Amino acid sequence: MTIVTRFPTAVLAIFVATIVALQLPMSPARAQLQIDITRGNVDPLPIAIGDLTGTTPDIVQVGRDVAGVIAANLERSGLFRAIERAAFIEDPTQITLRPRFGDWRLINAQALVTGGAIREADGRLRVEFRLWDTFAEQQMTGLVYVTNPENWRRIAHLISDAIYSRLTGEDGYFDTRIVYISETGAADKRIKRLALMDQDGAGHRFLTDGKDLVLTPRFSPTRQEITYLSYFGDRPRVYIYNIDTGQQEILGDFPGMTFAPRFSPDGNRVIMSLAVDGNSDIYTMDVRTRRVEQLTRNPAIDTSPSFAPDGSRITFNSDRSGTQQIYVMDADGDGQKRISFGDGRYATPVWSPRGDLIAFTKFRRGRFHIGVMRPDGTGERLLTESFLDEAPTWAPNGRVIMFFRQEPRRDDGSGGEVALWSVDLTGFNLRRVVTPLDGSDPAWSPLFSESR
Repeated sequence: MTIVTRFPTAVLAIFVATIVALQLPMSPARAQLQIDITRGNVDPLPIAIGDLTGTTPDIVQVGRDVAGVIAANLERSGLFRAIERAAFIEDPTQITLRPRFGDWRLINAQALVTGGAIREADGRLRVEFRLWDTFAEQQMTGLVYVTNPENWRRIAHLISDAIYSRLTGEDGYFDTRIVYISETGAADKRIKRLALMDQDGAGHRFLTDGKDLVLTPRFSPTRQEITYLSYFGDRPRVYIYNIDTGQQEILGDFPGMTFAPRFSPDGNRVIMSLAVDGNSDIYTMDVRTRRVEQLTRNPAIDTSPSFAPDGSRITFNSDRSGTQQIYVMDADGDGQKRISFGDGRYATPVWSPRGDLIAFTKFRRGRFHIGVMRPDGTGERLLTESFLDEAPTWAPNGRVIMFFRQEPRRDDGSGGEVALWSVDLTGFNLRRVVTPLDGSDPAWSPLFSESR
């Protein structure tokens, strides 16, 4: 249960998880420090993030760890630069009421994060933070979180989201997880396991043992569940995996090829491509009743379907025009329309959580790209280019895209590594996402607070 209370006048209760958050009073606003993230290459905003204070050695360490995770999250976004602590003039752990703002302006800290942690009498961890605008000399936001001590890392992600949201005007995306395919072994004997981790790589664990081939995992937008494709012998099966319980359930056992299952926005249906009598079309299956509905009927290959966030439309790719292109249609299969007309072949379209863009894979002139376009096909922009980039997935705020990249093999047979990467919507801040082994087919979860 999460209770968010706004002081001193309004009270609002939101029941989400096992953390209590209380908003600290803020001083009157005199100016607004904000990053415009719609521009291209934004200079990172200098921000000072002090260790959270603590009264015992173990809590001091928690405060130091929380601050480290916050700094890493914000820097990884490409929008912030954490100032080295050696440059601090005022010790942030000694701040009681208000910082000496002049000391922070001297080191060009445009924002400052302070806070503290204590262990309450019942053993729970209480963490508070404040975000300060050092030039306007005012508090921008402040929250108190009360939770079990083992949740300290999630507290750090929630604080990161609060800071990101306050300074950019956009929702954060740090309190999320990534499911992907972990790969190892020789190219002709590849072992693929379902794996899960926090968006920063922490909490990594394998969900399957690698005995059966697994492909294309996707998160439910409403529950802590994953749908994915696995082969039992030579027979494709679509599974639903409950992350909280570890239980998996067979959604469907299909005689033909099955491709890319994905949840509908309400989590009640799974949409996928099924091959019946050698022809691939788009189908949906009701998760509760197992009722199957066919949406496309075309002799071409229709695959990789993805719902718009409001559930009203679907994007998919098809070679009905002679080459792979992107199409959209109504949720009932009507109004099928091609929207991609550029040079090259298009694949793996996926609708942005904001509804304003469709991300895709594009192949042209021997190179692969991750790109975006509007749902009507206009405004196409290519964000990446490499030997092989594929399978985009959106952060829940619609500002960052993750995908996988494969390197070419060398003449001696070495190389060919497969890794996860991320890039922001402007095409900047391209970063490799660290995983223990090779990784492919990533899928970004919704924010925890939206799915619990």
